[in-house]
Amino acid sequence: MSIAQGTGARPWVSPRGAAHIDLASYGHARVKTGLTTWERTHRRSVVLVDAGAALFGALVGIAGRNALLGDRVGLWGSSDSVRLTLLVAAVAWIGLLARNGAYATRYVGAGTEEYRAVTRSALGLVALVGVTSFAFQLEFSRGVLLLMVPATAGATLLGRYAVRRRLVHQRNAGLHLRPTLVVGDARTALDVAHRIEGDPATTGMKVTAICVSDLHDPVLATENTRGFLVLGTEADTLGVVDRMDIAAVAVASSPTMAGHTLRRLGWALEQRDVDLLVAPGVVEVAGPRLTMRRAAGLPMLHVERPVQSGWRYALKLLCDRLIGFAGLVAISPVLLAIALLIKRDSAGPVLFRQDRVGEGGRVFSMYKFRTMVVDAEARLAELELHSEGNDVLFKMRRDPRITRVGEVLRRFSLDELPQLLNVVRGEMSLVGPRPPLAAEVDRYESDAVRRLRVRPGMTGLWQVSGRSDLSWLDSVRLDLWYVDNWSLALDAQILFRTANAVFRGRGAY
Repeated sequence: MSIAQGTGARPWVSPRGAAHIDLASYGHARVKTGLTTWERTHRRSVVLVDAGAALFGALVGIAGRNALLGDRVGLWGSSDSVRLTLLVAAVAWIGLLARNGAYATRYVGAGTEEYRAVTRSALGLVALVGVTSFAFQLEFSRGVLLLMVPATAGATLLGRYAVRRRLVHQRNAGLHLRPTLVVGDARTALDVAHRIEGDPATTGMKVTAICVSDLHDPVLATENTRGFLVLGTEADTLGVVDRMDIAAVAVASSPTMAGHTLRRLGWALEQRDVDLLVAPGVVEVAGPRLTMRRAAGLPMLHVERPVQSGWRYALKLLCDRLIGFAGLVAISPVLLAIALLIKRDSAGPVLFRQDRVGEGGRVFSMYKFRTMVVDAEARLAELELHSEGNDVLFKMRRDPRITRVGEVLRRFSLDELPQLLNVVRGEMSLVGPRPPLAAEVDRYESDAVRRLRVRPGMTGLWQVSGRSDLSWLDSVRLDLWYVDNWSLALDAQILFRTANAVFRGRGAY
């Protein structure tokens, strides 16, 4: 029996006389995917940024080589061969970025994969120029290449960061968000919906509606559903997709939306050019720790253990001490000036020492510039009723114990600079969870104690995400996420964001 006889569909004959089966009649037509208007505009902006970065890198390479060796033909090759190499490298840069997924829409505005693609492309550019020059017997200047590649990669990263910041502002204003339908068990579907709505800049999605497995679930009667439209059950998913012009379907962890049911939903969404996202139920785990394994055709997520030892962690600690020592030497005049201002402003020591709990529960003395009067600790009890912090940490916007110089130091986090001494001594890291007081640890729940698994830091995720304005639960959540998912690339990103947060002085009091 032919396929056409089985379904009632009839094959047609092409102009060349070859029989052709119309797959659309079986629900399996070829899908022509496309970008939305804003996605095309964003991609054009990124391509222009990358092209400009490649041109900048080429100019840096030529100028640097000429400044060191002059324009005359020298040991490293002729000017013509250098310019030819730079031209090939500049054109290849865009192709390498595309090859490494730097233009993939799923990475737009979210995560570090976009920046990782730039790093991979930089390494690929070095390899490509070397192989091409060897294969075609082209002379090239190694010095030019060493100048050009870092300049190109650095300019690309800065340009893409600027474009991403613009997109973040637009998404926070409600623009360029993809209408999304969340499907699954009521409780998990609402949790996924709230997480999507809570971070539009990263997800790039806006929850339009929800389809649940049971419309009579008691969870739907709570205030947790406020702001979300529940438009049916899981069986109504495709109808809602067509009716509401949905661009993405997010499937929450649900026993009824799995196996062949989920597979058929994916096929149906493919025909509509609608993205399918599946939340596996594993929360607060970064992408690099997740790998896919298969067992008899069943895809399984393997969650790698957090990196809390080994060569990468040892490299982090080594970098901490080297950068900390270099920082102390570089800013020593600033430290001396701050010390003199503190001494002139109020009576008492310049440095404030306080016992904090570090990695593995080890207690150490943390150093800060003194920003309060000498008897600040004795006056704490009378001010606790006026705390504007959270349930564990005492914070007060107009704390009367803060000195005039101390107010400025706190606003721009200059009082934290002596902690570089703790970094050099190996008691703290540049990036890590906040070092708590012993009294705070006594009030920790069991989950919060996990913050002590790694070395505490001068800055961290909570400092660049709101600082003192964050609730206790939010600060713990961010610190735990860092403990489970830290990497050297994440540390570098946090340090970069710290400079911006300190300059703006937001959430510091």
